[in-house]
Amino acid sequence: MIRHLFMHFLFAFILSPMVVAQESAVRLATFAADITIPIGHRCMGILETKVLRIDDPLEARGFVLLGPDAPVVFIALDWCEVRNGAYDLWRDTLAAAAKTSRDRVLVCSLHQHDAPVIDTEAQSLLDSVGLVGELFDVPFHQACLKDVASAVERAIALAKPVTHVAIGQTEVEKIASNRRVVLTDGTVSYDRFSRMAPDSPEAMADPGEIDPNLKSISFLSGDQRLAVLSSYATHPMSYYGQGGVSADFVGLARRRRQLETPDTMQIYASGCAGDITAGKYNDGSPQSRGVLTDRLYQAMVRASRAIDPNKINKFDFRCETFHLPFHEGAQFKRETMTSVLQDDKASIRDRILAAMGLASLNRIERGQPIDLPCLDLGAAQVIVLPGESFVGYQLMVQRIRPDSFVMAIGYGECWTGYVPTQHAFEERFNHDWRWVGPGCEPIIREKLTSVLKAR
Repeated sequence: MIRHLFMHFLFAFILSPMVVAQESAVRLATFAADITIPIGHRCMGILETKVLRIDDPLEARGFVLLGPDAPVVFIALDWCEVRNGAYDLWRDTLAAAAKTSRDRVLVCSLHQHDAPVIDTEAQSLLDSVGLVGELFDVPFHQACLKDVASAVERAIALAKPVTHVAIGQTEVEKIASNRRVVLTDGTVSYDRFSRMAPDSPEAMADPGEIDPNLKSISFLSGDQRLAVLSSYATHPMSYYGQGGVSADFVGLARRRRQLETPDTMQIYASGCAGDITAGKYNDGSPQSRGVLTDRLYQAMVRASRAIDPNKINKFDFRCETFHLPFHEGAQFKRETMTSVLQDDKASIRDRILAAMGLASLNRIERGQPIDLPCLDLGAAQVIVLPGESFVGYQLMVQRIRPDSFVMAIGYGECWTGYVPTQHAFEERFNHDWRWVGPGCEPIIREKLTSVLKAR
């Protein structure tokens, strides 16, 4: 008993504000800003029903990590996707605000569908054929950039010392299921969507390959928890496309957690969830949204309890770059996409898709690579993968570094759309939201192995 009290006193002394101030070389600044799209805006890039109401707000949440080297910025956006020139613009803007370089700014979207797709070059192409503002509202986007950059600058002035990083994870109950389903006749289908009828073959099939765990990284200053970054691999939709803007069940769970921990910044990011949905457990009803929200919230609470604190006095940053092949289909040839874009008799949906495809193809032909950043906290690493990377890449990351706690986040640079594994390509996974071609997996595996290598 006496020994227990002594150790408790010693730990409390070590984490006292005075000792923190003397010993910590790492500081953390947290920030948040409203990025809710206005009434009349398009969601998910191509949804027919534009915004009729705001069901709940969209937020940008993140942190700046400061130390002996250049700052690292992490930001998670309640948007569907940020692509091409817009992705560069976000990183350049926040790099200027934090006085760091573009590659040290980690930007990801959560991928809610009742939220916007932002692609500046695609919108410019649409402007050129008279479809001004059809993909996104340019002045609104510029205002968001300004607001978030201002939030970053204000936050840095209030940065607090970080003494420990605490890691934890817990299994999430009944949310994730793989799109891939083996039907009773033995055929393979990738048609388990975000919502399914409970008696459908897709809902009744087993969950398939998933990562069942929600991971949590806490930043501590003495005994004060400054911020928690949580991540889980699933498409974050319960229902969508009905005219209401929403951060959906992932944003609602994060907001509930924030309300009960007002002194701790709660940040959530989607994992590699290109082929992961809630379809097995979600019928698309408002009631299901509430159930999914509670399940994710409960996992956030459990993960934050199961923490393993590790002292931190520095952090490292590494970044690899790579190129991925463009879609192999004839409909993705430049001439074909240009023809669709310029055809005023084609649907607006198809013309928007063509503009996004052309923007991505232009980026590839300019030779601009995809960045693969890694924030190394010692006890944990945070990496951001492109677009709708399949969960197989998240599981691959864990096999590459089984000795560590790696949080793999998806929906970084989103020009790629879906990024299937080699096995999924072999099973002919296809979708008009896939802009990459076969051959991605060996390229990504090589770069993951390099960027995650312990230094």
